[in-house]
Amino acid sequence: MAPRNTAFDLQKCARSNILALEPYRCARDDYKDDGTNILLDANENAYGPGLALNGESRLPGSNVNGTSDSSSAIDVDLLGLNRYPDPHQEELKQLLCNLRNTHTHTAQDLSPAHLFVGVGSDEAIDALIRAFCVPGKDKILTCPPTYGMYSVSAQVNDVALVKVPLQTPSFDLDVSAILEALDADKSIKLAYLCSPGNPTGKLLNKGDIQQILEHAWNGVVVLDEAYIDFSPEGTSLAEWVTEWPNLVVMQTLSKAFGLAGIRLGAAFTDPAIAQLLNNMKAPYNIPNPTSQLARAALSPTHLATMRSNKARIVQQRDRLIQELPKIHGIGALHGGVESNFLLYPILDAPAGKPSNESALAVYEGLAEEKGVVVRFRGKEHGCLACLRITVGTEKEVDRFLKEIRLVLEGIHRSTGKLGSKEEQRREREANDVVA
Repeated sequence: MAPRNTAFDLQKCARSNILALEPYRCARDDYKDDGTNILLDANENAYGPGLALNGESRLPGSNVNGTSDSSSAIDVDLLGLNRYPDPHQEELKQLLCNLRNTHTHTAQDLSPAHLFVGVGSDEAIDALIRAFCVPGKDKILTCPPTYGMYSVSAQVNDVALVKVPLQTPSFDLDVSAILEALDADKSIKLAYLCSPGNPTGKLLNKGDIQQILEHAWNGVVVLDEAYIDFSPEGTSLAEWVTEWPNLVVMQTLSKAFGLAGIRLGAAFTDPAIAQLLNNMKAPYNIPNPTSQLARAALSPTHLATMRSNKARIVQQRDRLIQELPKIHGIGALHGGVESNFLLYPILDAPAGKPSNESALAVYEGLAEEKGVVVRFRGKEHGCLACLRITVGTEKEVDRFLKEIRLVLEGIHRSTGKLGSKEEQRREREANDVVA
């Protein structure tokens, strides 16, 4: 049936910045979870949820408040789904505070008043831009290479970016350049910093962050700590928000907790900023099942499971660091080791130079021929020829090490070259994945 004739014109009706928006590509857009692929591309927790499950994948022995309840085979109250969820989530927020009240950086205590909880960290990223940036006028600062959703949310909200690249090859903040940018452009309202960085895997220096917080600038430092639980104990700066009214620290249960599927993120900040974010959110943004599973994950029994899984990931991370340099055609580790992924350049010969063409061929060869999916990051600042490799289980690491060696041997035997335009297109598509 032909569309009805109306005066509607999408190109003139929709916002121009939305019409120009390229939809972001997720990790599963390229290669699906078909039950046979090894997915080392999206920085998920390969050991599964940080929950003490029984053989039927249920939650035995404890309820969502962390107390013993041997009669409970499942903690999620399915019968209560006819009711709207708690709009305030005080119990969940208190458990998050308990986790981060380490007193490593301050004697002050976090309280639920310091928290906003949302649908993953992405809701907080977007909400902060809407709270502080006037569309078409204000800007945010980012430090490439970094997480792609900062720029996506900025474009959706018609907010411009000021980019101050990380120093290379160290991937440290260029503090002097950041401060110069803040002085030069008073329309910058937010500075998004990622620690540990994605894709760098590098923990940012606390002193560098403090210099930006102390700078005479009327704006907010947003510290994204999605991978912080893979870093050494006491490195999270979440409790620092009790001392700095211009600091937001974002975290998530998607990574170390292995709960990417429940979409739960948190933003620790000064109560005044937290109130702004909570005033803006949809009334019932956290579903009942998400809240119940998150509260279970933050109880003592399940925290022990998370920490056990994390230790196994760190063990496999250390193993990769030892084994990958032994494979001809893989360059030296590029970036830090404080996350659940590693960044390595691919060389054009066993003792050659970093090559995006070779890295793309390895990325595609692993996925399409071997069923092992990593992530190509070679088009990002300071990441020439780099693959980002999520740390998998012991068996997944076994297979990855075997297959990447075989793929590299095959590529180095081949003398065929891609046409430059075709290569650039494939590199761009492979690199444009957000997760």
